[in-house]
Amino acid sequence: MKQIEIFEINSPCIGVCQSGPKGFCLGCFRSRDERLHWNQLEQDIQSKIIKACGQRKKRAKQQRASKIEPIADNKQIDIFDQN
Repeated sequence: MKQIEIFEINSPCIGVCQSGPKGFCLGCFRSRDERLHWNQLEQDIQSKIIKACGQRKKRAKQQRASKIEPIADNKQIDIFDQN
């Protein structure tokens, strides 16, 4: 049995509206089709999209964190130092 949402599910848009390398919005992490058809989707589908966006955001954050390497011994790196 389909559960009815009492309140409208608002768009997760935060106004960034730029596509990342995988085609998801860098602000709300929805796909182009999810953004385009948001107002026509049923609330249960919107709810699933919101959950998927949370997972996409978490995955993107983990990928960014794994690409950042700490500087050893807290030493400052001078890009002009040729030693």
